[in-house]
Amino acid sequence: MRVGRPWSVAGIVAGGAALVLLAPAAPSVAQGPTTTKPLPLERLFDNRAVGDDAAPGTADFDGAGNSLSAQDLRAAGWTPGRAIALDAARLTWPRSAGRQPDNVIADGQKVRLRGRGDALTFLVASSSPGGPGAGASGTGRVRYRDGSSGTYTLSAPDWRAGPAATKAVGLPHLNTADGQRQEAARLYAVTVPLRGDREVASVTLPKDPGPGADLHVFAASLRQPARGWTGSWAASTAGYTKVGPWTDQTLRLVVHTSAGGPGARVRLENTFAAAPVDIGHATVALQSKGAAAHGTPVPLTFRGRAGTSIPAGAQVFSDPVNFDVPADTNLLVSIHLPGPVAAVPVHTQATQRSFLSAPGSGDRTGEAGGEAYTGTLTTWPFLTGVDVRGGPGSVVALGDSITDGTKSTMDANRRWPDVLARRLRAPGAGVPAYGVVNSGISANRVVTDVYPGDGVSTVTSGVSAGSRLERDALAQTSARTVVVFQGINDLRWGTSAESVIAGLKGLAARAHARGLRVVGGTITPCEGEALCTADADARRSVVNAFIRDSGGAFDAVLDFDAVVRDPARPSRILPAYDSGDHLHPGDAGLQAMAEAIPLRSLTAH
Repeated sequence: MRVGRPWSVAGIVAGGAALVLLAPAAPSVAQGPTTTKPLPLERLFDNRAVGDDAAPGTADFDGAGNSLSAQDLRAAGWTPGRAIALDAARLTWPRSAGRQPDNVIADGQKVRLRGRGDALTFLVASSSPGGPGAGASGTGRVRYRDGSSGTYTLSAPDWRAGPAATKAVGLPHLNTADGQRQEAARLYAVTVPLRGDREVASVTLPKDPGPGADLHVFAASLRQPARGWTGSWAASTAGYTKVGPWTDQTLRLVVHTSAGGPGARVRLENTFAAAPVDIGHATVALQSKGAAAHGTPVPLTFRGRAGTSIPAGAQVFSDPVNFDVPADTNLLVSIHLPGPVAAVPVHTQATQRSFLSAPGSGDRTGEAGGEAYTGTLTTWPFLTGVDVRGGPGSVVALGDSITDGTKSTMDANRRWPDVLARRLRAPGAGVPAYGVVNSGISANRVVTDVYPGDGVSTVTSGVSAGSRLERDALAQTSARTVVVFQGINDLRWGTSAESVIAGLKGLAARAHARGLRVVGGTITPCEGEALCTADADARRSVVNAFIRDSGGAFDAVLDFDAVVRDPARPSRILPAYDSGDHLHPGDAGLQAMAEAIPLRSLTAH
């Protein structure tokens, strides 16, 4: 452990000349384990990670004179005191960043953090004076108002060597004592479970992880449960792609609800981005036909304002609006982008036509007619969720292209999660009428980040299920159950059965730790597709054997393999269910999958 105190410059006049000495700045409070009274996190700050590019020596994040660039952070929209929403948690970037200590090196300090939440989110990174490191991890403790307590494990990736796939924000430079260096620097949001039925009194940070690494905490927040809301529609960000640039244009995105309710809010995300994006205005409406709305679109606001700016990597929820949202209905969510916008976080395989106004056409969000929308899209940029007021909560379908609906009929909403949602609302279903949110990404894998999580790219396969689980499943609005149906892409590209099984176990364990029910789906056959070799099918059989008898990893099993396989040749899809590419079921196969799901398997008995 290094002493967690920043160095300040002290000028001493000697014989008419200024003698400059480096002296340790006095901390505002006693540090480390000697602090017994819980204090607000910012009063525990003992390290300065952020420095001005013009004076890089004023900050020392890692004990080797290196630091984050205040200018890079500002360019990303991470300005001092800014609220940053990440994975449904609201964090505050330190007001002192760039001027004074802005983080605490964890060593058993007690943080005053009070209230209720379903999880606890930290903004962290680790550092090592010897250069890029392996990260740091430690065990902390949460104390509740009723006198009980529990432990948690906080793991922080290294700020220079950690994965891009799970970063909260990435910066292009780091400052050194010799000037600025072109090297990526990253910060991470890490979420740990809480007892949601108890009120938190304080949080004790992990002890010093030992020589060679420090665990830095910049912010912490209790993630509030989304009481009174149900996730009705969702899409997972699959990549960050070049567009336009879009300049002073309006998107009109078509989405299909699962659950309905008397109010609505939307979620916009700037995932994987390097810069903030400005939202001029946004509205929501029922679709009439094409880009035309049924009635005047309802304006959306963001913390009382007509527009907002979303920092790089962050998300924003609109304020609730009184708007009756029917179940099983198409909505139009219109977003004005003042622009220019040259790259966007996007879900590429929408299997749904949406609309775009012409360059320079201005804010068309309030128009009921569709005449201004002269362009079409088959993607969903920025928009990742629509929630409705009320309802019992949601089922999250975590999957790949089969869940995403690839090869299903365009604009028809025949993905298997769509069919499942209709079944849950049918009279006599005998189970809660959950919303169903689709977190499928075409070509996604369980254990491999095909898209690395950083930079503009044509690759839109997403980061791995393990890397995106927090954002796309655990942080989804009022999630109750997660259906995990993935693995075929790992197997097609040569991943061992053992690695896929380990990945599935990890997903299930993390979801269970949050109190969610976890249901596993067996992997469907694909003989006849180029990468579906006999060896891949043999590994598929091994993984499916585990899913069917997981030893408690899964709470229930959906045997999709048994539903769609050809009884005469189990290594391939039944021809009647095959879309034609031998990998993806068509409409009939997707419907058969959804209709075979025992609805009670989605609920705790």
